[in-house]
This record gives sequence, C-alpha cells and structure tokens, in this order.
Amino acid sequence: MGRLSHAAQRVHTHATRLLQNTTHTYPPPWLPTIQTTPPAQKLVRPALRRVQKPGKKTSRIFQPVNLGYEEDKLRWEYFNDHPWELARPRVVLEGDGRDVERWDWGVELDVSLNRPRGGGGRDEFGRTVEEWEEVMRRQAARPLNGEAVIQRQKYLLHNTPLTPAAAYDKSRKELYRLRHFREISVRVAREEAESTGAFFGMGPLEVGMQLEDRAYENWRLWAEKEVAALKQLQGSAYTGTGAEDEGDTVPEVEGGREEVQEVSQAIPATRRGQEAKGGAGVRV
Repeated sequence: MGRLSHAAQRVHTHATRLLQNTTHTYPPPWLPTIQTTPPAQKLVRPALRRVQKPGKKTSRIFQPVNLGYEEDKLRWEYFNDHPWELARPRVVLEGDGRDVERWDWGVELDVSLNRPRGGGGRDEFGRTVEEWEEVMRRQAARPLNGEAVIQRQKYLLHNTPLTPAAAYDKSRKELYRLRHFREISVRVAREEAESTGAFFGMGPLEVGMQLEDRAYENWRLWAEKEVAALKQLQGSAYTGTGAEDEGDTVPEVEGGREEVQEVSQAIPATRRGQEAKGGAGVRV
C-alpha cells in the first residue's frame, strides 16, 4: 500500500516469459508495439510550482489559465448581431482541426455567383471557366454559416488592408448574397415541381404552426377546467342568506296587504315578563 503500481511496465517482460515457457507460439499483436513504445516511467505528471520570493503570497498556480483566441471577439460580434444564427442546426462532432488545409478562405463565399457564363470569358476576379471549376471542386464542402463568415473575416484582416469593420461587412454580405440565391433557387425548384404534379409535405413553418395550435388548444381546455373548478369551489364556500330568506317570506292574502296589529306589550310565556321591543304580526 502506498507504492506506485509498475504492472504496466512489466507487461512486455511477463508476456515474453510466457511465450518462452509455455506452448504459446503466436505472440499477441500488441507485443511489438509495446516493445517499440514502452509505457512511461512516471505515470503521474508532477505539479508545477513557482518559486516564490520571501514575504510574498503564494501564487494561485492551481487555477486554470484564461485562454483567449482571436476568433472569440469575431464570434461575439457576429452572433451578437445575428442571434438567430444559433438556432440553425449544426453538427457538434469535434473535427480534426485541419479545415484550413481543405478550404481556402481567401476565396469569397459567394464564388459560385461569379461563374463566367461560357465564351471563354473571365469573371470579375479574373478567373476562367477551368479555374472556376477547380475552385468550386475545392470549396464544394465548405460550410455556409456564421463560422464561415468569421474565418473569412479573419483571412481578410491578415491578408488585405481592410479595416475590421470593412472586412466584417464584406464577409457577411457575401454570406447574405449566396444564402439569398440558394433560398430563391430552392423556392423556384419547388414551384416548378408542384406545377408538374409533385406533392410535398408540410414545411418547418407549417409544422411549427400545427404544434403551436395544438399546444394552445390543450391550454384552452385546461383553462376551462380550472375556471369551472374555481367557480365550484367558490359556490361551495358561499354562506349567504338569500336562499333562506326566500323561503321565510309570508304570502299575501287575497284582500291585499296583511293587516298587522300589536297584540301585547309584553312577550307571553316568559319568566320576567320583559317589555317587548316590537310587535308580532298576526293574520286576521
């Protein structure tokens, strides 16, 4: 107890002895790997400590360092201006971090809109049809989202004399132009397909409205039940005298109003014979 376990460092030696002293003739596939790359001697990295001068407080060496990147400020600016970009579906799987080797952020985001239309001409950036095809082949899988704007803006800041505001405007307008073009293309293709008899299901807006109507209807039924239960509770707790007074009313006689007379100045059948504070109504 209390000692470091070096069992991982003796795996190769133990496996070699087993192969020599037993009938095993085929070594395991991991044996050459352990032989060429043995485990480390120190399994735990020692904590780094700073040398403190006498009379000073101990430095907070165990707190993590606040890491900051250049893209963080660009991301804050973009997503602060476009909060609904965060609602777009994204793939959250971690990549290999080598996107800069696949995609050239020096190429504008809306490069597909600048394609030369035949005739061996060139686009506004001086590309021919063949050069455009090569660019599109490399940039076909490049994402079209807020991160593309950030990477494009970072490239413009480092490789062009544009100011941060000008680079931001240029990159985001390229995104707007290409996204608008794709939305119109999808809408036109849908209308053309529907004109020839194609049928499409409900879109995201229709599905959202249907879910919202269903939730509202459920809430309305729940509210009606709650109101009915509240009224029933209030009615059971009411102790008024209106209903009792209706049964105690004296009916009128046929001759008109009932004649009332005082029959005695004192209440009969009492021990004290106290004076009456009012008369008693008697039918004649």
